[in-house]
Formats: sequence, structure tokens, C-alpha cells
Amino acid sequence: MAPYRNVRYWLGDFHRRRALTNKEKFNHSHAKLRNVIERAFGVLKARFPILKRMTPFPLVIQRNIVIACFALHNYIRKEGLSDEYFSQYNQVDISLQRNNVQDDDDDDDDDEEEEEDDVDEVQPHRSARDREYMVHLRDQIADQLMRNVE
Repeated sequence: MAPYRNVRYWLGDFHRRRALTNKEKFNHSHAKLRNVIERAFGVLKARFPILKRMTPFPLVIQRNIVIACFALHNYIRKEGLSDEYFSQYNQVDISLQRNNVQDDDDDDDDDEEEEEDDVDEVQPHRSARDREYMVHLRDQIADQLMRNVE
């Protein structure tokens, strides 16, 4: 589900001013969730470099390698074992810098261009009915987020 277009998105944009509208609240929540997901994949790729460049194994073997890496990752996380990768990626400054989320300048021109590029990153082929459903679902989530704030 894509964030709203032409609405603030990057976490750095919300340091100056909190989300005011339901669309901004949705985009802020979307950006925070995306950051968490990117940190999780950062930990996985740091711990298991094979995930960065999968060797030319048959597809079934590649799938099993990915599943095994995720299973080990989840076990370590679930058991709360002391782990250098989790510690490193849980430091907000490091994860924000790695994901290009920090924005110290007040020039908003670049932000809008980055937003559009990033949002258009993946555009799967969907039917008009699917797109309409996702737009409606996104609006419902945005409305619910605003109700929870009030």
C-alpha cells in the first residue's frame, strides 16, 4: 500500500511539525513502519551476507536458505539473546542515516522530488478494481489513525 502522494512523508519532515491531517498521519505511520521493516532487513542482511548475493542454487534451495535465515533471526529475537546486530540497528541515529531519513536542511524542494521517486519505486500491475479497493482501504486506515489521536 503506497503512501499518499504530494503529502509529507519522510520522518525528518515530522521533526519540525507533527502530522495535522489524516493523510499526513497515515504517511507518518507508513514511514515509521517502513523504517522498522528496513532495519529488520538490514539486520538480516548484516547477519547473513548470503542474502545480499544469492549464489546460483536452484530456486528451491534459495527459498530454503531465506527461510532458514529468517527462522534463525526470529529465534534470536524471540529469545531476547544479546545480539550485536540488533543493538547496532536499534540505535535510531544509525538506522535513520542508513535509510536516508534524516533531513537537517530546510529546503523542501528536494524532499518532494525524493517522495515522488520513492513512491513510484514499485508499481505492480493491478486492475482498476484492485487500485480502487486499496485507495479506499488506505483512506479507512487514515481515518482510523486520526480517530485514535483524538
